[in-house]
Amino acid sequence: MTTETVGCVPALDDLERAVEELESRPMSQFRTVREPAAELERQARERGAEELAQRALLLCAGVMLREGRTGEGGQIAHQVCAWAERHDAPTVQARAHRELSIFYRAVGDSSEGLTHAVQAVAVLPEDAPGSVRARHLLSLSVALEEGGSYADGERRAREALTLAATAGDTEMTMLVLNNMAYSAFELGDEPAARRLVEQMREIQARTGHRFGANEVDTMARVELMGGRFEAVEDLLRPVLADQVLANESDAVAECLLTLALARRQNGRFDGCQEALDAARKLCAERELAAVSARVREEQAALFAATGRYAEAYEEHRAFHAESTALHSAQRDARARALQAVFEANEARRASEHFREMAHRDALTGLYNRRHINERVPALLVEAAAARRPLSLAIIDLDHFKRVNDTLSHATGDMVLQHVAELLEEAAAGPAIAARMGGEEFLLVFPGVDAAEAAQRCERLRLRIRAHGWEPITGTLQVTTSVGVTTAPDGQATFSALLSQADRNLYAAKRGGRDRVVSGAAG
Repeated sequence: MTTETVGCVPALDDLERAVEELESRPMSQFRTVREPAAELERQARERGAEELAQRALLLCAGVMLREGRTGEGGQIAHQVCAWAERHDAPTVQARAHRELSIFYRAVGDSSEGLTHAVQAVAVLPEDAPGSVRARHLLSLSVALEEGGSYADGERRAREALTLAATAGDTEMTMLVLNNMAYSAFELGDEPAARRLVEQMREIQARTGHRFGANEVDTMARVELMGGRFEAVEDLLRPVLADQVLANESDAVAECLLTLALARRQNGRFDGCQEALDAARKLCAERELAAVSARVREEQAALFAATGRYAEAYEEHRAFHAESTALHSAQRDARARALQAVFEANEARRASEHFREMAHRDALTGLYNRRHINERVPALLVEAAAARRPLSLAIIDLDHFKRVNDTLSHATGDMVLQHVAELLEEAAAGPAIAARMGGEEFLLVFPGVDAAEAAQRCERLRLRIRAHGWEPITGTLQVTTSVGVTTAPDGQATFSALLSQADRNLYAAKRGGRDRVVSGAAG
């Protein structure tokens, strides 16, 4: 391709270099991307360079999502993802999935956020630069941890860390370390948090990297874990003196809240009140509703610590009222954002691959409840027309809570994944295996009568019981209770089948668990 320009319109390779430069900018500079990306999209469309236009458009969507314009950003990311799938553009598709993961986490749908984060890593080409792959792995790490899979999240974060360090991407390395340190703080693991903060300090000393307000706040929280109140003060003082970069609008308010917490725990009640007053003022100026509610909560704690119990009670009531109003506003915002996405989502629905992904459970890969709700009624219509049977079984893991409570949620996830593999084996031919939620699964057997369905479920029960669980759960046995029902000639509704299978399941549990109970739908 030529490097010459035609008139005032840059040549295609100039446009591509410009888009690549915007895509490679550190995330802390996202505000510098919007205007040049919009101009590059316009120029790319003038030249008929549709893929470049889509990449530039996706950059604009990323800025919108980080600025809080969630509905608009999500809508554009969906459109770009659908385009990339239709035109076999895996790099664009992977980037779009990453933005969609951010969108769905922002609107409170962590499961869908994880689905897109997985896809963002899965479809990214193998030759993608290490720093790009690190970004995608970090998004997956965050989505996994938000879903409760902390061990898997940490593993992905460490992969991202290795890639970022190898690529010499200091900002990405710091971002990953900061996320890991804050996760360790939230889990109460002070030694791990301190090791990670020490790594951040070593890199800062070696590279001259300037810590941002979010990183400083993480460090202060880690110091707070050990009751090192003076260290918290020393860390936060430059932030409050406006000597530290604060990319996020709530970063300084968060630092003030951390400072107030440290001062209260240190018995410096006047200083705590001073920090809370400053935080409250900043929240009002910048409309930081979420932080404002937490300021109320800390104010109530301060009143209680100083024996002002009536005021503490009133402040707690105000905190509760603000939190309720905030949750209501967040629900409304999520509804508006989702509406904005799905109003312009015909292209997405037209994509069979995207449809398949939307009908899969992120953890196990089995079909999800959405797929079952759409597919089974259609199968019943087909069965009734052909006067053929259709059987359905609900499978529930016995005492599954013990696995999570005694071992860990990560172990529980592994159990669910192994059970899903065994269900896939049992779902031969046209049968369907699905995860309905939690530890509850479903098997659908088109064309299978009651006797055969019960036999298949009994084989599955024994297979699960005999599975080699020791490396995963130790001495804890994994068993299942199963409720099976059949519509002999397809003459039943889906809800009636589910209700009967559920009744049979509870009969199995009442009968001592680890058994199959069958019976036709009434």
